[in-house]
Amino acid sequence: MSREAILALEDGTVFRGAAFGAEAVRTGEVVFNTAMTGYQEVFTDPSYTGQIVVLTYPHIGNYGANLADSEAPRSYIEGLVVREWTSEPSNWRAEMSAEEFLRRDGIPVISGIDARALVRRLRTQGAMRGALSTAGHSAGELIEMARRSPLMAGLDLATRVSTDARYEWTQRLEPCSPSERIGLQPLGEFRVVAYDFGIKRNILRCLASIGARVTVVPASTPAEDVLAMRPDGVFLSNGPGDPEPLEGPVREIRKMLGRVPVFGICLGHQLLGLALGGRTFKLKFGHHGINHPVLHYRTQRVEITVQNHGFCVDPDTLDANEVELTHINLNDQTLEGLRHRSLPLFSVQYHPEAAAGPHDSRYLFEDFASLMKEFHH
Repeated sequence: MSREAILALEDGTVFRGAAFGAEAVRTGEVVFNTAMTGYQEVFTDPSYTGQIVVLTYPHIGNYGANLADSEAPRSYIEGLVVREWTSEPSNWRAEMSAEEFLRRDGIPVISGIDARALVRRLRTQGAMRGALSTAGHSAGELIEMARRSPLMAGLDLATRVSTDARYEWTQRLEPCSPSERIGLQPLGEFRVVAYDFGIKRNILRCLASIGARVTVVPASTPAEDVLAMRPDGVFLSNGPGDPEPLEGPVREIRKMLGRVPVFGICLGHQLLGLALGGRTFKLKFGHHGINHPVLHYRTQRVEITVQNHGFCVDPDTLDANEVELTHINLNDQTLEGLRHRSLPLFSVQYHPEAAAGPHDSRYLFEDFASLMKEFHH
């Protein structure tokens, strides 16, 4: 007989289903992800810290889990909500079931609910705080837990998930074809310092594949320490939460502008926008998935992108004489990329490393390599 799980939202809405994963109770902001594959990459993306994730694709767990596909050493989601859960995987790469993977990290799962109704509610009302229990709590208890849980706006989550000490990274992408193998650059062509605000492993592999020897540093690292390493470029990573409380990192980023090429992704893009004098705002229900269309203004090419963020840079707060807007989201017209008109820096809101997701935007890492070459030669 299966255990009961309950998900309660702060507005009093309650969903009941079957319990899987860990026996636990967790609170967080409830968001939905529209990807049809890549659930393990979602589990282990530090950008999901503080969030209970609803997966809209109905069959989850069917290909199990393996250590190679993790984007971080552990899972970062607070809880998981699915329509149909598979505890017995069928895939030759599976080293364990998805349930074993999440149970190891203490993550509860609720299955068998009307996920479509939940997503429609989040789209209509906006992302809400929730509480998920597989440990026997009542609906009333969970509603109160949800209402007492912290709001995402104003929380500094990036420094919580950042590395404690600097480390080196040299692992590159595994080429899928002979042509991709030819395109790999020899390690050592560039020295890149990557700020870890919640960095994903595939981003590091992409940086190494353009020839970068990467040194990953904590989110609180002073600009002076980074510049003393004489890097060819500085990378600002993805990460969770609200960018505006990160006043320290923004101050350090501002010190490096013009002195070294800078490339930012996701939270790194937002922090760069703040360093350039812009402001950010919270989206109604965020962008989470691997199928978001983005227009690149210069090429007029539409890229299908991987996204995971709840905040955006407000383009109206940026100085148009200094900052060029390079990409726009075709679903809601929000800003997806920028480039400075005179300083060596650019950033995008989405995840071009494509883990999981399409490879439409991998060219951005080549653009970073070109920017570093132009600046130093």
